[in-house]
Amino acid sequence: MDTVLLSRIQFALTVGFHFIYPPLTIGLAWLIFLIMTLYLRTNDAAYKAMARFWIGLFALSFAMGVASGITMEFQFGTNWAAYSRFVGDIFGAPLAAEGILAFFLESSFLGLLIFGWNRVSKKTLWISSLLVALGSTLSAFWIIAANSWQHTPAGYQIVNGRAELTDFWAAIFNHSTMQRFIHTVNGALITGSMFMLGISAYHLLKKQHQIVMEKSFKIALVFLVITAWFQLGFGHAHGIQMWRYQPIKLAAFEGLFETQKAAPFLAFGIPNAETGKVDYEIHIPGFLSLMLSGKSDTEVQGLNDFPKDEWPPVRITFFNFRLMFILGVYFIGLGSLGILLLRLKKLYNNRFYLRLALLSVPLPFLANEFGWIATEVGRQPWVVYKLLKTQDAVSPTVSAGQILFSIIMFGLIYTLLFAAWIFLLRMKVKQGPELVRSVAGREAGS
Repeated sequence: MDTVLLSRIQFALTVGFHFIYPPLTIGLAWLIFLIMTLYLRTNDAAYKAMARFWIGLFALSFAMGVASGITMEFQFGTNWAAYSRFVGDIFGAPLAAEGILAFFLESSFLGLLIFGWNRVSKKTLWISSLLVALGSTLSAFWIIAANSWQHTPAGYQIVNGRAELTDFWAAIFNHSTMQRFIHTVNGALITGSMFMLGISAYHLLKKQHQIVMEKSFKIALVFLVITAWFQLGFGHAHGIQMWRYQPIKLAAFEGLFETQKAAPFLAFGIPNAETGKVDYEIHIPGFLSLMLSGKSDTEVQGLNDFPKDEWPPVRITFFNFRLMFILGVYFIGLGSLGILLLRLKKLYNNRFYLRLALLSVPLPFLANEFGWIATEVGRQPWVVYKLLKTQDAVSPTVSAGQILFSIIMFGLIYTLLFAAWIFLLRMKVKQGPELVRSVAGREAGS
């Protein structure tokens, strides 16, 4: 058994499972803040019922994110000791900032948001919702900044085989931090929107809590269509960043083997790393160059410009990127169709669209995972780009058998945690919002 491969599988398992929850909670946090803003301005009891319902689902998912995130930290000291020694000086500052400045901000005011109703003023609850949203987003920033340093290292010097921090802000705002942060957070907003849209659709299909759920559905739909369209631009900016600073990863994303001017965009094909060609290729001439530089004759580097032992796994990177992109286009289509139906006043009674929204709830979670896999696999064989290879980052004293045992153990625990989350989520969704008297009366009257 290969210790490096097993260590990578274990890390992929733990991070992939954890990554289900932060995008959801970040997206829901900003939607809850929007609902709380509407409640503060209108004093409409429907918004109060709506806010409390979504806060309950947020709290459940936040707890799962915390529980699943703890295990990742232990792996750095067990399976990845050489990596921890190399990056410890760099990672200490952003991870400490994440804990002190972001996580405690989010968790503290979440408690007030859950238990403060009828105890503190509406304005205090509104401020709490804002701080929870800011805390969750800041937490993502510090984590992404640390991870981005692995892709585009900056603000460091190598001393005695370790990367030592020389410029904190250069390290934090390295060449990929902001593009990856904006792209990831906007993906989280899409995730929260789709989650709210689908659950609202569930109740509308059953003709339950219609006043509350129609408002909720409309908010989520508008949020979805805005964020889905913006994601095209954010993804494009991220692609330009890769072209400039990680050209080998971009080449793998695009299935480009030969360096060429007027580089084509691959509309369809299967990259073959063994032959250095794309099978069943259908391409648009010059379009990749045009997207990256604004000029159709710009030269773009291909994989053959780099040593083959530095290529990432091409097919895994290529297809995960394509799947993420396809789902992104689907979200644009779903949101735009919903806005059209809303304008035609045919939205809330269109059972086909409501079912489609409900069935689409898992898709943004998959898009997040596909994007993460493409990004992290696309950096291979480097764990820190051009500085430390993955095979040199593992712990020399941990055996393959120990890692395999931990993979099985984590797999069982995560299966139980996921089942518990789904069970509790279904139970809370079926219960619906706790309607206050004024809203319940209007529901009955309708």
